[in-house]
Amino acid sequence: MSISLDNYLALLISNPALFVTSLLTLGVILVNGWTDAPNAIATCISTRSMEPRASIIMAAVFNFLGVFVMTMFNATVAQTIYKMVDFGGDSHEALVALCAALFAIVLWATAAWWFGIPTSESHALIAGISGAAIALQGGLAGINPAEWVKVLYGLVLSTGLGFGSGWLVVKLIELVCRDMDRRKTFSFFKNAQIAGAAGMAFMHGAQDGQKFMGVFMLGMFLAQGQAQVTTFRIPIWLMLLCSAVMALGTSIGGLRIIKSVGMDMVKLDKHQGFSADLAAVACLLLASLTGIPVSTTHTKTTAIMGVGAAKRLSSVNWGIVREMVTAWILTFPGCGMIGYLMAILFMRLF
Repeated sequence: MSISLDNYLALLISNPALFVTSLLTLGVILVNGWTDAPNAIATCISTRSMEPRASIIMAAVFNFLGVFVMTMFNATVAQTIYKMVDFGGDSHEALVALCAALFAIVLWATAAWWFGIPTSESHALIAGISGAAIALQGGLAGINPAEWVKVLYGLVLSTGLGFGSGWLVVKLIELVCRDMDRRKTFSFFKNAQIAGAAGMAFMHGAQDGQKFMGVFMLGMFLAQGQAQVTTFRIPIWLMLLCSAVMALGTSIGGLRIIKSVGMDMVKLDKHQGFSADLAAVACLLLASLTGIPVSTTHTKTTAIMGVGAAKRLSSVNWGIVREMVTAWILTFPGCGMIGYLMAILFMRLF
């Protein structure tokens, strides 16, 4: 099932609930581009391969392309997010609960940005809608275990494989280049770092854009009183809209996150920054092609940790890492609880 742009605009005018849901979903996408996307270019800026303004523009463009291109070929991540929770039953209450979840995600993400902590908007999204679905269904019946288990696979992929890939890639590059004059490789790795950052921005759009489009489609169906839709096709106009909003978010914020990830956590040379980007891109591509929703933040930051640890463990600022890991651990129970409480409050009010 899908919906044309003309039909959507007509419904938007006549259906206030759809207007509110769309506004909240686009707000979450904007915040994602604002807080998550800067991870893609953090290493590129920290190694001085690009100036911040130019790299932010590049990230905005490649986020746009990632959402659009990857969804055209493979939309399984969006389908996974859509089917992860059960918002069936009364469509009005389901829509109210979904709006509460989106509101909770914006609150959580804004607080994380304020403190400069690169939390995972992917996990905030999953936690928020899961908490709201539990409140709506009155228990764990609101969760689809078969789809939710993919989140656990994603945790292993983004964390373990991200760290291991970062360690392995930088070791291989240093082995290949061990007899080369370091000054002669400077220009190559500077350009390679830019390409790697572009690839990271592309894969961020490919992963996170699909997650939020799945939620957008859920909101559209609920606003029309259709709580039992099980399959859908993402229209091109929605790909363009979501990717443009995510790109806008990237272009207006992110320097605090860039500082935490690219400058404070590990001091990187250009070949190390490229290694982290290459490792993270490979992990995200694998996850996107297999339909596993992973955190781009976890993948990139653990790849950076792996690169730093390959030099020596003391190269990593473990104090910053501890703050990040604490935020990651708190995201599921924290944002999930906010989503749960907001859903109960919204359902009583509306």
